[in-house]
Amino acid sequence: MDFARTMKEKAKNLQKRIVLPEGSEERTIAAAVELVKQRYAKEVTLLAARDDVVKNAKGADLSGITIIDPTTSEWLPEFAEAYYQLRKHKGMTQVQAAKDVRHFLRFGAMMVRLGKADALVSGALSPTADVLRAGLMIIGTASGIKTASSCFIMDTHNEKWGAGGLMSFSDCAVIPVPTAEQLSDIAIASAATFKSLVGAEPVVAMLSFSTKGSGGDNENVLRVQEGVRIAREKAPGLRLDGEFQADAALIPAITERKAPGSPITGKVNTLVFPDLGAGNIGYKLVQRLAGADAFGPFLQGFAKPISDLSRGCSVEDIVATSCVTMVQSAG
Repeated sequence: MDFARTMKEKAKNLQKRIVLPEGSEERTIAAAVELVKQRYAKEVTLLAARDDVVKNAKGADLSGITIIDPTTSEWLPEFAEAYYQLRKHKGMTQVQAAKDVRHFLRFGAMMVRLGKADALVSGALSPTADVLRAGLMIIGTASGIKTASSCFIMDTHNEKWGAGGLMSFSDCAVIPVPTAEQLSDIAIASAATFKSLVGAEPVVAMLSFSTKGSGGDNENVLRVQEGVRIAREKAPGLRLDGEFQADAALIPAITERKAPGSPITGKVNTLVFPDLGAGNIGYKLVQRLAGADAFGPFLQGFAKPISDLSRGCSVEDIVATSCVTMVQSAG
């Protein structure tokens, strides 16, 4: 399965609306042009002053792209009131809300919250923390989930693994040391992401250096065990098991020996790592040593989809991430 091509085809069929808040950034403008040219979206919106977009477009055809200046938009009163209502319990004033919502990330997040766009992609210029903050303050997390996290879709090019060679690795980019509660949220969100993007039923293994208690009462083992218990309680229909060492999760013969009768034996497609160190190292090892393609990180756990980009991203990265995020918006 060619993951990137499949996401583009799905996005083209879905015809969702994408907002790109960093609208005057050159790569973002080029990506918007490509999204419109290839008809991957119903509507593509850049947030910036029109003169800045035209200047940085370097003669590119901007027809079909919606350009909104967050500092002068007719939506400002509506957005400011909505933001005030969201934040007044934190001491937000109406005056401050009217000022804050002019920020491009907050304005874009409010477009998604209020249904004026289906998905948001940013990060070519903005730190991940800023993208997450706008998403958490304005869009919020999905029902039953308190934690925003991330996943990579790994294309191993080997149908032996996951679903047609595709696997999800989480969390590899956001939470350094997740609590048991956060691990449960990551597992549930990762399963939802895998199903929405790949279309296969998720089968989740929660990883550790221990398998079914072999690591004793170490606090990191207990944390994963508790995460498994909470995830099962929150999502009883989810096929999930743990804690597992990586080989015990992936190799059926080892699973049967160490965890006989496990419901995930031979079917795992979604891996939840115990902390950011393990996750980040894990996906990069698979990418470099096994020649897998790593797509992401994609943010997950939000009530509506947003994605964060690397500041070193290419135009193609923005296009592909936009398509994935629009696919996520279809549920």
